[in-house]
Amino acid sequence: MSLAKGQEAIVAAGGESSGSGGTSSYSVGQIIYTAETGSNGSVSQGIQQPYEIFAVSEAENNLIAIGISVFPNPTSDFLRINIEDFQSEDLQYTLQDLQGKQLKNGQVTSSETKVEMTELASSTYILVITNNQQMVKTFKIIKNQ
Repeated sequence: MSLAKGQEAIVAAGGESSGSGGTSSYSVGQIIYTAETGSNGSVSQGIQQPYEIFAVSEAENNLIAIGISVFPNPTSDFLRINIEDFQSEDLQYTLQDLQGKQLKNGQVTSSETKVEMTELASSTYILVITNNQQMVKTFKIIKNQ
């Protein structure tokens, strides 16, 4: 008889939550964690490490069509905001924590703008791109060590 094993971990707590939309399992407090870094990038060991790259929202009544991408995501040291067919619109970026506290902001001055993330803790952040103070696009950013 062979037993198939999934992920194993020692965690402080965990459980399962159910609702009308479905069921979700969760774990809290992973106590063993390792990361390996090399010249081509890094690999982090973990139980639940989402690698999600998507726009959280996009303005429905946006008067201008701008192709915006943000990479690398997840990141460990910096982000690049890439604007397709950059025109000198009044584009700004704001980096916020999940509580909405503004951590960084700046002007998008070219087709590629670099945002330093090295001094920020490993967490999830929200990057908001605005044009003339009107929200254009919002991204969920994952910061690793």
